[in-house]
Amino acid sequence: MGEIGIKDRLEPFFNRLPAVKRPVGHVHLKNKLVWTLGILVLYLALSNVPLFGLNPDSRDLFEMYRTVMAGESGSLILLGIGPIVTASIILQLFVGADIIKLNLSDPKDQAIFQGAQKTLVFVMIALTTLPQIMAGYLLPDLELASRLGVSPTVITAIIFIQVCIGGVLILFMDETASKWGIGSGVGLFIVAGVAGALVRGIFHWASDPFTIHPFTGEMLPIGLIPRWYEIFTTMGFDWVLTGDGLIFLMMGGGLLALIGTILVFAIVVYAESTRIEIPLAHSAVRGARGRFPVKLIYASVLPIILVMALIANLQMVGMLLWYSDLSIVGHNSLIGAYEGNTAISGIMYYISPINSPTELIPSVAMHLPWQIALRIIVYLVIMILGSIVFALFWIDTSGMDPRSVAEQIQRSGMQIPGFRQNIASIEKVMNRYIPKVTIIGGAFIGALAALASFTGTIGQAGGTGLLLTVSIVYGMYEQLASQQIMEMHPMLRGFFGEK
Repeated sequence: MGEIGIKDRLEPFFNRLPAVKRPVGHVHLKNKLVWTLGILVLYLALSNVPLFGLNPDSRDLFEMYRTVMAGESGSLILLGIGPIVTASIILQLFVGADIIKLNLSDPKDQAIFQGAQKTLVFVMIALTTLPQIMAGYLLPDLELASRLGVSPTVITAIIFIQVCIGGVLILFMDETASKWGIGSGVGLFIVAGVAGALVRGIFHWASDPFTIHPFTGEMLPIGLIPRWYEIFTTMGFDWVLTGDGLIFLMMGGGLLALIGTILVFAIVVYAESTRIEIPLAHSAVRGARGRFPVKLIYASVLPIILVMALIANLQMVGMLLWYSDLSIVGHNSLIGAYEGNTAISGIMYYISPINSPTELIPSVAMHLPWQIALRIIVYLVIMILGSIVFALFWIDTSGMDPRSVAEQIQRSGMQIPGFRQNIASIEKVMNRYIPKVTIIGGAFIGALAALASFTGTIGQAGGTGLLLTVSIVYGMYEQLASQQIMEMHPMLRGFFGEK
C-alpha cells in the first residue's frame, strides 16, 4: 500500500517535467533524417561554443574518455552524455537488484522509470559539475573578473550555470533524436566525436609532440597520410624495411593503429551480421512468413558505454581524492596516485582503461611486467563481466526481454510455427535463446572493446570508441532499412512497434 502511494505521489511530479513531445502518428523517413541532421549540426555547433569566463589553464577531467563520453573540452557541452549514462547506470542497478520495485512491462511503471531517470539526469548534471569546480578543474578567468569588476566567485557561478545548461541541452537533444529522428542522440554524439578523431588522424598536418623523427629530431605530423609521406620521403624505403624501420613504422608511423582500426571494423561488422533467426508465420494470412533475429550483439553496444561511464566516474572520484588537500584518504597510495589525468599506481591504476599499445611496454609505461599483466587481466574482467551485467539489465529495462518480445510478436499477429499462438508459448521459445545470446554477446563485445584498446586506433579514437561507432552506424543503417520497408508496407509498422 505504501509503495503504491509513493508511485501515485511521484507520478504527477514526473508528468510535469519538461519533455520533448512525442510525435502523433507516423513520422516520414525524410522528416526523421532532417531531424537527425539538425540535431547533429546543433551538437557540432555547441561543441564549438567556449565557456565564458573559463581559464585556459583549466583541466578536462574526462579527457581520457572523450570518445565515449562525447562532448568537447572547454565547450558548452563539456559534460557530454556523462550525466545521462550515469543516471541510467544507477537506475538499472537499483531496478535490477529490486531495490526499486518496478514492473517495466507495465506502461505506468515504465513512465515512472523514465521520469525518475530524467530527474536523476538533472541531479547528475549538478553533481558532476560541482566537484570539477570545487577541485579546481574548471577555473575562473581572474583577468576577466578584474576587467568586469566582479568577484571570481561570480565568474565561477556563471561557468557552473553554463555547464548545467549544456548538460540539459544534451538531454533534450538526445530525447528529440530518439523520438523524431533515427537512432538515439547518445549514439549520434559518439559517432560525431569518433568520426572527427578519425578524420584528424588521417589528414591532420599539425605536428605531433609525441612522435619524433628518428633522424632529424623534428616532430612528425599527426595525420597518417602526411606522416607516411614524411617518413617515406625523408627516411627512404631501404631504412623503413629494416628491423628498426619496421618497428618505427608500426609504433611511430601508425601502421599498428591502422591494422587495429581495420580489424575492429571487420570484426564488428561480422558480429553484427551474426544472428539466430526464429521463424515466424502469420496466423491469419497464409504464406505470410518472417523471421525474428536474435543478434549476437543483442543488447547493442550500450552496455560498453555504461561500463566505460562507470570506470570514468570511478576515475573521477580517484582524481578528486588525490588532488584534494582536504582528504587524507586521497593521498593514500592504495587508492591511487595520478600524474595529470592518468593513474600511475594503486587501485585506480589497475581499473583504468588501456588506451594505446605503448601502455603495455614496461620501459615506456614505467611499470613492472607483472603490474602491466595484472592491469590487463583486471581490465579484461571488468569489461567482460560489466558488459554481461549491463546487457542483462538493459534488455529488461528496454523491452527486449523474452516476455516483451513475445507480446510484440503476439500483437503483430505472428506466431512460431509448431507452437500455440499465445504469449506463454512464444516466451518459452524466446527464453531458450535471448538470455544465453545476451550473455555471450555481452562477453564478446566486452572482450573486443578491451582488446581493441591494446592495438590503438587512427587518431587516438580509442578501440572502444571505434567499436561503438561502427556498431552504432551499422544499427542506424539497419534502422534506415526497416524504415524504408515500413514506408513501402505500412502494415508492418505494428510489428516494428510503430503506430
